[in-house]
Amino acid sequence: MFTFAELKSATRNFRPDTMLGEGGFGRVFKGWVDEKTYAPTKVSVGIPVAVKKSNPESEQGLKEWQSEVKFLGKFTHPNLVKLLGYCWEDKQFLLVYEYMQKGSLENHLFRVGAEPLTWEIRLKIAIGAARGLAFLHTSEKTVIYRDFKSSNVLLDGDYNAKLSDFGLAKLGPSNGDSHVTTRIVGTYGYAAPEYIATGK
Repeated sequence: MFTFAELKSATRNFRPDTMLGEGGFGRVFKGWVDEKTYAPTKVSVGIPVAVKKSNPESEQGLKEWQSEVKFLGKFTHPNLVKLLGYCWEDKQFLLVYEYMQKGSLENHLFRVGAEPLTWEIRLKIAIGAARGLAFLHTSEKTVIYRDFKSSNVLLDGDYNAKLSDFGLAKLGPSNGDSHVTTRIVGTYGYAAPEYIATGK
């Protein structure tokens, strides 16, 4: 568990030039921590981390933060991003992840001027993402991920794919029952049409 002061220090007070991206939950900043103690360090000392800071105005807030801690705190797999810690102070909700050097798959596919990925790398990414999903679907407590899209597939320095953002994930049904939800969640255009239509 990190303190807010530690994460403020690790990211240089959440300086704009440390920002890696922004999503519905909030902004993500690059920080540096000691490899063993996870104490904040100077830039380029220790290991880089990604710090996701909730936006106080975000409606996703606490529920998604709890979901993320619940799932990533429980599961470890080479194709799931690693949660290193979290912080909850007053209305500040933060998550600390391993830093993924190549960013999101979305950036490689849609950013203007991005170098096209080779077919070999594309297959590697697709297989890695599929392995992450297969692990979730076959784990002891089956997990329904519910937000599978290119911006949630992160890439390390060797283009190994890791699923991130478990804010919308939920435990699947047990004993072969089907799962029906009344609250359809996910990103429009990425969710299966039968799920959008029926909630199943």
